[in-house]
Amino acid sequence: MTSTRPEAYRQVTDSGVLRALAHPARLAILSRLQNEGPATATECAQVTGLSPSACSYHLRTLAKHGFVAEAPPRGDGRERVWRALQRGWGFQAPEGELSPELLRAQRAVIDTVLAEAGLRLADFLAQSDRESGEWESASRLVHSVLLVDAEELRVLGERIDELIHPYRATERTTEDAPTGARLAEFHLRMFPRVPRRAGPRADGVTGAEPGEPAVT
Repeated sequence: MTSTRPEAYRQVTDSGVLRALAHPARLAILSRLQNEGPATATECAQVTGLSPSACSYHLRTLAKHGFVAEAPPRGDGRERVWRALQRGWGFQAPEGELSPELLRAQRAVIDTVLAEAGLRLADFLAQSDRESGEWESASRLVHSVLLVDAEELRVLGERIDELIHPYRATERTTEDAPTGARLAEFHLRMFPRVPRRAGPRADGVTGAEPGEPAVT
């Protein structure tokens, strides 16, 4: 019998595969399958807001690139059930000479992931006053500026990853989790600040030297 549990993590190095992933619906579908288990196109539609037929198209695209495959059927087998082939995926930080095409593809995926994460955060904030006191007190939104060297930042990231690993939805089944457990978001962004200089930033805002006001 084919196992429905994803078995490995995947490092993506192909720009075409990354471009295929840089789509909000495909990322949402892949996350649904990795974190909650096998699902039909109809069930995937609940997390994308798209029609089941549109989700079927995105599932076939994900299957073409080796991220999902058909799972054992349920019941009468009339609906196709899909499963994730990996527990997670990612790509290494750029090292050495990477092609401009690959760098653009990586950036497209990052932009999509961050945009979708921002939307989920906005969804939470819009209804946070309706959360129970227990969940409200458990939630954290933290922004800190660190003063570290590259090795310290690397080690800190590894320690955080080690700490959260047992709680990842891809590692923990509903049977293992305590009563009342639900999916929760954990966002981590660690990067060295780019020295500020006069001139436009990537977002169009004019930068300034330290101590000088930025001009918009």
